[in-house]
Amino acid sequence: MSAAIRVLVVDDSSTMRALIIDALRVDPDLHVVGQAADPIEARSAIKALNPDVVTLDIEMPNMNGLEFLERLMRLRPIPVVMVSTLTQRGADISVAALELGAVDCIGKPGGGGEGFRDLAAKVRVAAMARLQPAAAPGRSSEIGSDYKPSGAVVAIGASTGGVEALIKVITAFPGNCPPTVITQHMPLTFTASLASRLDRLSAPAVSVAEEGAELTVGQVYLAPGDRHLRIAGGRTLRCTLGDDGPISGHKPSVDALFGSVAASAGARAVGVILTGMGKDGAAGLLAMRQAGAATIGQDQDTSVVFGMPRAAFEIGGVGRQLALPRIAAAALSAASISPGAR
Repeated sequence: MSAAIRVLVVDDSSTMRALIIDALRVDPDLHVVGQAADPIEARSAIKALNPDVVTLDIEMPNMNGLEFLERLMRLRPIPVVMVSTLTQRGADISVAALELGAVDCIGKPGGGGEGFRDLAAKVRVAAMARLQPAAAPGRSSEIGSDYKPSGAVVAIGASTGGVEALIKVITAFPGNCPPTVITQHMPLTFTASLASRLDRLSAPAVSVAEEGAELTVGQVYLAPGDRHLRIAGGRTLRCTLGDDGPISGHKPSVDALFGSVAASAGARAVGVILTGMGKDGAAGLLAMRQAGAATIGQDQDTSVVFGMPRAAFEIGGVGRQLALPRIAAAALSAASISPGAR
């Protein structure tokens, strides 16, 4: 029998707390050990109950969830799953929370969102997370000043913990970075906010991918949360969006992206698999490596969840396994006119 995972539920609405608790009951290993209506109560409950995971509302009295999360990550790091309203403001704050160190986020029921269907699974994954220091705000210094475009494309896949990781990678890219395509497991509600956040922090232009968009230097394309992002073409590569079913259990799928890059770009590509639960992207990264692409996997010590990178490594898809701070430079080197080791 698995060890019990102790959960603290924090939300100012008693009705919402009841819904969250009901959603967590589907997993017998999740034990709700306490509730709190605001961050002040939550602080006392964390000290008294020592939970393994906290579900945290974003908008609460006395102190908003984002401010509380920042203090929590700085003073007493603990895995947190943010519970957000499915509004633009809620999405923007959720992405900021993920940047600060929240493990995952989920939308509140209603408005066509996924509701709490996946909440128990997200809390279980959060309990396994290896917490990382929060990303520093503001634009990172570029480390790719010597990069010279070679016509190569960079493809990145990420899941749990991926927002922090993507910020660290993309903010280190120069303004003339290789065309970069990204699949991050994230609900549709939040992908536009993530693209906007990356665009503000980074030298390259970052946007949600659109059907037929041509891949160009200095542009980063993020898969929308409800479509598979693939690339197609010969000398000129373009984004294509697919509404086919889940692949490797996900939509968008990293395997879908990496497989298309292997087929369309071959050796003119660099594949990067970052932190995440499960094995989506492993087979696709292997296909890229077999097609001659350089492939990089995030190492265990810097992954929030070492699932996807581990799966890719174990089947031979990872050419180089690197700590997160080294990945941007390695990807740029491999995509440069004078590429580094592949």
